[in-house]
Amino acid sequence: MPSTALLELKGISKRFGAVQALSQVDFETYPGEVVALVGDNGAGKSTLIKIISGILPIDEGQTLFEGKPVTLDGPKSASGLGIATVYQDLALCDNLDVVGNLFLGREVKSKGLGGMLGWLDETAMEQEASELLQKLAVSIPSVRTQVAALSGGQRQSIAVARSMMGSPKMVLLDEPTAALGVAQTRQVLDLIRRLREQGLGVVVISHNLADVFSVADRIIVMRLGRRVATFDVKTAKEVEVVSAITGLRSAEVSHAVAKEAR
Repeated sequence: MPSTALLELKGISKRFGAVQALSQVDFETYPGEVVALVGDNGAGKSTLIKIISGILPIDEGQTLFEGKPVTLDGPKSASGLGIATVYQDLALCDNLDVVGNLFLGREVKSKGLGGMLGWLDETAMEQEASELLQKLAVSIPSVRTQVAALSGGQRQSIAVARSMMGSPKMVLLDEPTAALGVAQTRQVLDLIRRLREQGLGVVVISHNLADVFSVADRIIVMRLGRRVATFDVKTAKEVEVVSAITGLRSAEVSHAVAKEAR
């Protein structure tokens, strides 16, 4: 693992009126690593991700990117550093095809007179879309297929592919396998592994610990606005992670699971 973190947050605090959403939170991720951010509802995961995405300003703390102090004062500043975010709602346009979704807001104009008239270079966009999806090993019927006709796993893959259009260094994925079937979940987890293999830092927010243990290198646990535990997936046990999430002792968690199974 590289000695310098791709992104490092130190002592981050955030308050909404009387509610202390985050308290002195440290966070770090490295190139070529998948970090899972887990915790119960209200733990502070979404607030932390919105801070990293530049949506929310911090009240206190320091942000470093590739070892240098930075200020995330908006989504543009985050994307300018190379931070891309794929939210749970995916924000895809069902009435557009795959090419249209990938290039939405970044359309390639034709050269010469056609470009002056506002014509788009559909051939260039189609070729670039095909190359990107091939690089990520995303399997779809055609780049001209309407997104509405794709499966849940394919839609998630297109949303991730769109985040790669700006050649980011880090990708945040909010509940990427939520409401997906077994085969579709496997497809998305394989895509996350490919992002890691390409040297990106990947942060995954998930409530599904089976998926987390399948794809993550480290697990960071949030509870009540604080970072309470960090686990190496190679040595961690699921009961230990659940214990950190809930605040219960491992023995109590095991007893509750055994009781539920009866």
